[in-house]
Amino acid sequence: MKSGGKASVLGTKDNFLGLDRKNSSFKTSKIIVVPAPYERTVSYGKGTKRGPAAILHASHFVEFYDEELDRELCFETGIATLAPLNFGKKRDAQAIKVLHNAIHNLLQNDKFVVTLGGEHTISQALIAAHLEKYSDLSVLQIDAHSDLRQSYQGTKFSHACVMARVCEFLDPTRIVQIGIRAQSIEEAQCIRERGINTFYAHTIKDGNYTGCWDDSVLPKLTNHVYITFDVDGLDPSIMPSTGTPEPNGLQWAETTQLLRKVGHQKTIVGFDVVELAPVRGLSHPDLTAAKLTYKIMNYAFMRA
Repeated sequence: MKSGGKASVLGTKDNFLGLDRKNSSFKTSKIIVVPAPYERTVSYGKGTKRGPAAILHASHFVEFYDEELDRELCFETGIATLAPLNFGKKRDAQAIKVLHNAIHNLLQNDKFVVTLGGEHTISQALIAAHLEKYSDLSVLQIDAHSDLRQSYQGTKFSHACVMARVCEFLDPTRIVQIGIRAQSIEEAQCIRERGINTFYAHTIKDGNYTGCWDDSVLPKLTNHVYITFDVDGLDPSIMPSTGTPEPNGLQWAETTQLLRKVGHQKTIVGFDVVELAPVRGLSHPDLTAAKLTYKIMNYAFMRA
């Protein structure tokens, strides 16, 4: 956002999907893409600040037409892409405030907001802004890590603490975690004590649920759902470009099956895709993240 609340919108060369001006203006677009290249606390592999630009570039090679849903959503809703947020020297709480204010203003303008990170720390601002608009909000977190540490490496604003921060303003029982497979014992205790709904990767893979595992997820969600998607939730075989890849992750088909059911039965009100750390010479993870972004958009507007 520019000062005064006016949106600075990227043109065809740089925006999501490479859309022409007619289908990517701020005024007429229902969907707004916000690149948020914030990186401060990544603890292993670095490079998440380059994630938004990599997704936008790769999106130019994603088809407009979704064969699964038989539609070209981008021409129905319009998709405007804002210039990347400039955090300057702002860090931690100050950076969170910058992002929260930007998203709050977009939601006040009745826009559907998609945020591209950047490290997962940013999601606390996004969820807080959406909760202000949707009082019954629940959060669907797809992730390899539970991110429930109270602090990590000397800061409570670490990407490893983002869901602990969310628990400070959102009822923990409204958080549904999918694909978790790396956490501390304190995080496991937090999940049990606070009633967080966690679907561990090993229980999904081992078939520990009656019927389809994702049918057990849906009753845990309220009607209005915000999705925070850390790309390390996906298996490293399809998503190696992330700071802390963990084996035994989610595959594409089981992930999109869940998201499709959420879009069909619930109302997705916004989402983020975070923690892509592009690797030079390895393009397929960038394209996967871009296609995932467009897929979730399509699922969010299934009932439109």
